[in-house]
Amino acid sequence: MADTLPITAHGGHRYENGAIYVGSWNNEGKRQSEGHLLFPDGTRYDGKFEDGLFHGLGVLSFPDGARFEGEFSQGWFHGYGVFWRNDGMRYEGEFRGGKMYGLGLTTFADNTNGFPRCEGYFQECQMKKRLTCPDVVQKAQKSAFMSRKQFLEF
Repeated sequence: MADTLPITAHGGHRYENGAIYVGSWNNEGKRQSEGHLLFPDGTRYDGKFEDGLFHGLGVLSFPDGARFEGEFSQGWFHGYGVFWRNDGMRYEGEFRGGKMYGLGLTTFADNTNGFPRCEGYFQECQMKKRLTCPDVVQKAQKSAFMSRKQFLEF
């Protein structure tokens, strides 16, 4: 990423809305590289930033217990990752623009995958076609593991 602005400062900032950021900044005063952002409602992001937005590996934890671990692009869940809902259901797979989009597997709170198995191609958070996709699930699990390892285990 040759066009990425260099890090020029490290530190913290409290925004007018009550959000708190601790991490790195670029020379335009935008969040850059690694940081931690806590929103007033308790939502917390730990991960990579680019030009002020979530970008790269990260973990987004919501106050209700829901959580996403994986890849972000321009502020959205985008790429491979795992999303846990607060009721224990999880989706492991591909995301686009903050939505389940691509190949993936849904596991319900009772640790089953449904019958027939809820695995296949998703578009706009809805399954469109049943397919097996163990390689994509493995990539999602790896992305989640790397995000968790890098940003939550100190």
